[in-house]
This record gives sequence, C-alpha cells and structure tokens, in this order.
Amino acid sequence: MAEQVRGVVSAGKGAPTTIETITIPDPGPRDVVVKIQACGVCHTDLAYREGGINDEYPFLLGHEAAGIVETVGDQVTLVEPGDFVVLNWRAVCGECRACKRGRPQYCFNTHNASKPMTLADGTALTPALGIGAFADKTLVHEGQCTKVAPDADPAVVGLLGCGVMAGLGAAMNTGGVVRGDSVAVIGCGGVGDAAIAGARLAGATKIIAVDRDARKLEWATDLGATHTIDGSKTDDVVTAIQDLTDGNGADVVIDAVGRPETYKTAFYARDLAGVVVLVGVPTPDMKLELPLIDFFSRGGALKSSWYGDCLPERDFPMLVDLYQQGRLPLEKFVSERVGLDDVEAAFHKMEAGEVLRSVVIL
Repeated sequence: MAEQVRGVVSAGKGAPTTIETITIPDPGPRDVVVKIQACGVCHTDLAYREGGINDEYPFLLGHEAAGIVETVGDQVTLVEPGDFVVLNWRAVCGECRACKRGRPQYCFNTHNASKPMTLADGTALTPALGIGAFADKTLVHEGQCTKVAPDADPAVVGLLGCGVMAGLGAAMNTGGVVRGDSVAVIGCGGVGDAAIAGARLAGATKIIAVDRDARKLEWATDLGATHTIDGSKTDDVVTAIQDLTDGNGADVVIDAVGRPETYKTAFYARDLAGVVVLVGVPTPDMKLELPLIDFFSRGGALKSSWYGDCLPERDFPMLVDLYQQGRLPLEKFVSERVGLDDVEAAFHKMEAGEVLRSVVIL
C-alpha cells in the first residue's frame, strides 16, 4: 500500500531545498522499500540542486545511505524484510556487454526502481543517482541494496554508497596500489582522503597528500598520509612530489579534484610507467592540452575511476568488516550528525570546506 513520508526536494536550479511530503508507491516485482537510518551529504547532491547533473527537476536528493529493508516485491530474491543494507547506484544488469565480458563494475545499464516516487500532487520525482535517500523511506531496485554486518553504524557505513567508496576504489581498484608503492593524492576532501585511507590499507609506504587548505591536510594526515604538500605555499607541486620520491615521482597519482591544472600536475608527478587516476569529476566545458610526445614517452597508464570501479556486493561487506576490525577508520569521515532539516546548512559547510561529511540521521 502506498505511503507518505518526508523527503528533501530540489525544485529548481539553485533554489534552496525544501522538505516535502513524498509518496512511496507499492514496490514493483523487483523493487524494495528501505527505511533510511542515515544518509551522507555529498557534493553530488549539491550538483543536482545546481543543475550540474541534468535538469530533470524536481529531484529527491540523498544517496549515501544505509537502512533496513521494510517491504519487497514478489520477485525479490537478494534481500528480505529486516535486512540491514547499504544502498548503491550500481545495480548491475548482468546483460550488457560489460557484464557479459565479466566486468560488471563497468555495467552500462544499471537497474533502478520500476515506479517513480512522487510529490503529494502526483508530480514524479527524479531520485538522486536513482536512490533519493534524504527521506524517511525510499524505493529502489533490489540490486541497489547490499547486505552488510547488521551491527555496523549506519552513519558510517552508509558513506560507502558514493564518495568514500569512490576514493577507496580509486586507490585499491583503479590505481591498483600494492605494498611498497608511493602514492600522491591531489585534493583532500572526502574522496581524496578516502583514497589516502585506501592507499594505506593496500600497503603503500609513502602517501603524499596535496591540498591548499591546512585543515584538509590535517584530516589527510589523520587518515594515513605520511607527507603533506601545501599547494598555497609552493609554486611547483610536481617537484615537491618528486623530492619526496627520490626524484622519480609517485607510482600512483590520484587527482581527486578534476581540473585541467590538477590533472597536469598528476600527469607529470608520476614516475615513469606510473599510473594516473582521475576520480574528481570535471565539468563538460573543461579542456586538457598536453604534448602528445609526453604521453608516449612516459608510458604507464592514465585511468578514470567511476565509483571507484567498485562492485558493491564484493566490496561493501569486505570494507565494513575491515572497519569493524579497526583496520579501516571509516568513522573519521563523519564530521557531524544532523537532522533532515539541516541539509541546506550542510551544503554550505561542505562548500566552505568545514566538514568531510555531514550525515543526516533519520
């Protein structure tokens, strides 16, 4: 039976969000209603509000979430009522060319709920990343639910739903960091710091954090950086990274900013045959110009990381277990716990660089 709950809605480009009454329909055959316990405030939600993703307003924001499965469709087999799950936006289809080639982490046709959630007047909502979790409950496809240890803190493990997983995976999956590697991370917000944590977990011996904000460099050190470079105090970050790596450059350089200038720094700051990973998201208007001979002569690999190249059913339970063992300090990403009414204020704190993650508790 359809029910009504509260949800944070973005009605138009740049307009402040509002809390509205949301109608959750009966789940379709493979749909699931999840009661949300916690949801992180991510830059992607702000991008939706600002029109940086698309213009399919109104949006139901929120996607870095964890909660309890409440109701399931009659063909659901992956979860059942009462399961504690982390939500994800990579519900692999199993049918596209990536899935059929054994690369489901690149699935081109991920699943979402079969029915729209709506405003009280029947207006269909576009859920952020197919999730829409700044709400008491949400409707998703069963493949968007990944069961994890039921005693884990929802505010902490829900962050695997987007930014933290993107950073961890950029280091561990895309970058392939292994024991003994040197790693440089440019941009030490939530994604960059997660890449630092991932590099530490993978056994990197030298982890260099680069940012222009001293506070962010402190966060990076707390999460595993062995060295820091304050970009506001040096004109040559490339040389600074080389100086810390015996003049060679880092084995893996991760650009968590996504601007032409930071990518160039990452490109030239890697060792010969090193790896560059772009995980920061550029805007469509950005252009990159580099001498082609430099691509040829330096070798190595240039990679983009989508969602940390993660496979939720493989990665989420493992990472939650490592967190519970004390080997992965996911709790350090939670800067504050706020209410549903505080999302707009949390956006401002995020823009000001005052938090790694604000987490809405429901």
